[in-house]
Amino acid sequence: MKTDYIVVGIIQKIVESAMVVCDFSARNPNVMYELGIRHAFNKPVVLIKDRRTEKVFDIQGLRYTEYDESLRIDSVQKDIARIASAVTETAKSGADGLNSVVQLAGIKAADVPVGQTVSPDTQLLLSAIATLERRMDSVEIRDRSTSRYFRIEDEKVVFADGSEAKLNDFVMDRESKFVGALVDIHPMDEKIFLRHESGKIQPFSAFSLRSKGLTEVPF
Repeated sequence: MKTDYIVVGIIQKIVESAMVVCDFSARNPNVMYELGIRHAFNKPVVLIKDRRTEKVFDIQGLRYTEYDESLRIDSVQKDIARIASAVTETAKSGADGLNSVVQLAGIKAADVPVGQTVSPDTQLLLSAIATLERRMDSVEIRDRSTSRYFRIEDEKVVFADGSEAKLNDFVMDRESKFVGALVDIHPMDEKIFLRHESGKIQPFSAFSLRSKGLTEVPF
């Protein structure tokens, strides 16, 4: 099997494995996509995430186990035990357990055809998807390596000059001109939203040159 077709083997393992542990820390798109495949077949899966990652709306109704993102030795042993317990409980629940949002919605799970093989056309398509995913990952890594003009900590924004702003605080640019009021914060997208005096709401990315020089209006 060619390297590009490795995605085929991954999908087969996702569907055929007796148990899957899904770590959706950092909300990796590939992980969420693979979780969706597992859910489609209503196969048992244990959800885990680090405590730093926010809940994912679409699956927040399902049980998950958290672990310390620092992976400190004094906490990791307890987390391992809790995750192992979650795996054991999920395995014991069998078909009676609630394994997916598909089951929760009352939708019939997908079936795996016996002896089904992947056609050359499908392999070619999956190969193209895998190549596209690699390119997207490289673009994301490149973007993350560029200058960052603010960072988000909990419910506040810390700008490059060290000033901090919370919701409803006023923000100005490097020329001390009023930009707008902070009305929303999206930590996962690393974006903030400012309402101008005209009432228009505009997004600002932490990596956009438009965000360079933003700072809180001092009072």
